Amino acid sequence: MMQPNALASVNALATSLLASGTTTAPAVHEHHVSIGTTIFFGVLLAAMILALAFEEKLHAKKSIITGLFAIVALIIATAMNLLPFGELTNPWGEAIKMPIYIPAVDWGVITIIFGAGLFVDVISRSGIFTWIAIKLTKASRGDPVRLLTYYGTMTVLFSAMLNNVTAMIIVGSLTVVSLRKLKRESLLLGFLLTEGLLTNVGGLLTLISSVPNIIVGNIAKIGFLEFFKIAAPYVVVTTLVTLWLAKKLFGIRRLATDVERQEAAALVATFDENDGIESQRFFYFSAVSGALFILALSFQSILPLEKELGMGFVALFFAAIVLVAYKHEVHKFYAAVDWDLLGFFASLFVVINVMEHAQVLAWLGKGIGKLIELGDIGGSAALLAGAAGASSVTDNIPLAAMLAKILGAAGYPPDSPLWWCVIFGANLGGNITPIGSASTVVAVTIIHREKLHLSFGGFVKTAIVFAAVQIALAIAYVLAAAAIGWI
Repeated sequence: MMQPNALASVNALATSLLASGTTTAPAVHEHHVSIGTTIFFGVLLAAMILALAFEEKLHAKKSIITGLFAIVALIIATAMNLLPFGELTNPWGEAIKMPIYIPAVDWGVITIIFGAGLFVDVISRSGIFTWIAIKLTKASRGDPVRLLTYYGTMTVLFSAMLNNVTAMIIVGSLTVVSLRKLKRESLLLGFLLTEGLLTNVGGLLTLISSVPNIIVGNIAKIGFLEFFKIAAPYVVVTTLVTLWLAKKLFGIRRLATDVERQEAAALVATFDENDGIESQRFFYFSAVSGALFILALSFQSILPLEKELGMGFVALFFAAIVLVAYKHEVHKFYAAVDWDLLGFFASLFVVINVMEHAQVLAWLGKGIGKLIELGDIGGSAALLAGAAGASSVTDNIPLAAMLAKILGAAGYPPDSPLWWCVIFGANLGGNITPIGSASTVVAVTIIHREKLHLSFGGFVKTAIVFAAVQIALAIAYVLAAAAIGWI
């Protein structure tokens, strides 16, 4: 349940921030920041978010955009004496010199993304995910309703284990092949659109399923097992509702006759799940290491050594273990790392840190305080819906990072429903527009590649029904969970 003094804590935080000019408020660096300065940096932040929204139009990578804004923000903030320069002290009381932008980066988030990305990339080379996909295809026996159910479930699980984009590529490619082989091309649009929407639902399942989860979970101190326990019921219900809606809206029906069923079963039986497996030994090694990885993350918060080292260490440890299997080809996996994403994060954290010192986050905190004034029900609903709306037109990562930073500075406990409003809103907002998330962009790309007509407006018109239901379910779930003390 939302704490009674929630609004007071936000307002008190914002007031103290506005008075001191910094969230860390070191004694050696107290100063007053003018409203004009705050507005200037707020405009700078808005410009960065707008540039990220038009990333493709600018023909620039995320890391370049945020990197340039980080450089500009650092230079201007230094010239205006906003940053707390000075020596840091290590645990032994020794003074150490460190660039001002290094402590600004959340290295826990960076190591989780880097380690988990490497680990998943290596074990995916074993063919285990393709094996699962084809097994489910054969189990459906070619029935469209079963196929949608199995592919939808697979999309959710793959999005939770891999990342949304990779999940959409694997499931989307197999969908095209399967429906063409079954001579059901008319169902392609409905299948691909549904799968694209389910990637963002699956992105809610675990702490490492999506980047907003990692950011918010890291700041809120939500453990892997606790995150799964809270998110799983919602994901299960919403997946079932989404699949039911898809069947109704896209006219997906079961095969009517025995002849149709036999023909479809014979066609899908020609798939060979072992085609992508080059080594049975590495296949089983990947399956076991994947299970151990999930277990290690699940119990990280209670295991003595892991508890201190953090989830980032767990991800790096397992990445190192599986890389041993490809010790002579490690350079290939390093080349495949999403360095753009890592650079984007490092730069983003620097920008947000500057915004903190320029009091931009303090003013945003006052805005959140206004939402909380609406009460437990209205406040939670407004924050979740607002986060969803904002993430539908721009990158949900800086949005989640800023909101999490504000809530974290306000001192909200891990069981506050406000954290979950940000998590659900940031993820589900990607289902409102075709540019709301990277996985929906991939889904639309596959749809256009198959020469299926779907305009921007057409996507919104169709997807808004799913998104509205999913967001309404999320609001109801957060409120119900808070009422019974689940969160």
